Amino acid sequence: MPFWVDWSIILLIPAILLSLYAQYKVKTTFSKYTRVPARSRLAGAVVARDILKRKGITVEVERIAGVLTDHYDPGSQVLRLSEPVYNSSSLAALGVAAHEVGHALQHEEGYFPLNFRNRLVPVANFGSWLAFPLLFIGLFTGITTMVKFGAFAFIAVVLFQVVTLPVEFNASHRAIILLTEGGYLTQEELGLAQQVLKAAALSYVAAVLMGFLNLLRLLFGSRVFPRRR
Repeated sequence: MPFWVDWSIILLIPAILLSLYAQYKVKTTFSKYTRVPARSRLAGAVVARDILKRKGITVEVERIAGVLTDHYDPGSQVLRLSEPVYNSSSLAALGVAAHEVGHALQHEEGYFPLNFRNRLVPVANFGSWLAFPLLFIGLFTGITTMVKFGAFAFIAVVLFQVVTLPVEFNASHRAIILLTEGGYLTQEELGLAQQVLKAAALSYVAAVLMGFLNLLRLLFGSRVFPRRR
C-alpha cells in the first residue's frame, strides 16, 4: 500500500485532535484575557523592560507585527513583542511579555536545554525542509538510502520539538515568578495569566505528539526500515 494511504495514518488521529483543541484553546484564551486589563495598568513592553533592568540584563525590546509572534532572539539579544502585547496592559499581554523575558534570562544564565535547542536549529530547519521530499522521492524511486536520509532528517525535527518542551515550560514558570516578584499582577490575576501560558504550552505538547506519532508511522507503518527475513 502506498505511503500516503497507509493504514497507520490512524495513529495521527489523537495528535490531530489535540492540535485542533490546542489551537482553539490558545486563540480563545488569549482573546479572552486580552480584554482583561491588569490593575497595574502597565503595558507589556514596560513590564518587560522593567524586569530586564532589575535583572541587570541588556536586551532591546522591540515591537513586531502580527499576533502571537512574540519571541526572544538570542543571536541579536532582542526581545520582540507583537502588537497586541507591546502596548497592552492586559493579563494576556503581561503573561506573554514575562514569558519572553524568561527566555532572555535562560540565555543569560546559559540554561542548557535552551543552548541545546539553539544548536539544533540549523539541523531542524534542514530536516524540516528536506525530510518529506527525500522520503517521497525515495519511495517513488525505490532508493532505500534516500528514504533513510529522509527519516533521519525527520528524527532531527522531532528531537528539536522534544527539547523545546522544557525550554517553554521553564520560561512560563519563570514568568509567573517574575510577575509575582515585581508585583505587576495580583494573586488572582496571576492565576488568570497562567491560563494563557498553559494554553500556549499545550500547542507545544501537541506538536511533539504529532511529530512522535508521525515518526512511528514513518518507521513502522510505512516500511522505511523493512525487516530482514
